[in-house]
Amino acid sequence: LADGGADAYVTLVRDGIREVAAAFHPRPVTYRTSDLKSNEYRGLEGGQEYEPEEANPMIGVRGAYRYITHPDEFALELRALREVHAEGLHNLRVMLPFVRTLPELREVKALVASSGLLEDGVELWVMAEVPSMALLAEDLAGECDGVSIGSNDLVQLVLGVDRDSPDLNARYRSNDPAVLEALRRIIEGAHARQRPVSICGDHPSSEPQLVRALVE
Repeated sequence: LADGGADAYVTLVRDGIREVAAAFHPRPVTYRTSDLKSNEYRGLEGGQEYEPEEANPMIGVRGAYRYITHPDEFALELRALREVHAEGLHNLRVMLPFVRTLPELREVKALVASSGLLEDGVELWVMAEVPSMALLAEDLAGECDGVSIGSNDLVQLVLGVDRDSPDLNARYRSNDPAVLEALRRIIEGAHARQRPVSICGDHPSSEPQLVRALVE
């Protein structure tokens, strides 16, 4: 943005989304909007000029909060999505990561609406990966077209475990009763609003017991 590269950025994102959406058409393709954390942005060229140095970036300026505080950045992604949809790739849907509160979700939803995507019929999905959203799952589902469980962040935030720590990962798993209870609340809350539920994150591919629990 500072260097006048907005159009180039939109082109890069648009072309990548188009390639995947076209390959899978007419099957649905979900685009999860960017969720880089401040330390990841700081690591990019020029990043230190714009990004804070946070003690715990995993729960810092990221996800939905970042869209609200950096709307010009988010607008570029929305513009890329709108252009792909305008080309006739109507199998595209949008998913918002790391939503902490319902008011926050409503603010971001308004930003998406202002781009024209919702008016065009693009589905809006929301990730459930913060315990607060598991506790308010039915209300969360009422604000969107679908819910996707972000198992990586959900496990670490329910259990208070750094997901990047190899020492802790072996002990604290997704089949912990507290995590399973969070999953149950999310699924039942979404189904109460007739909303579909999916899951993203690598736990289902590495922990068969989680798949069994989800099927149940």
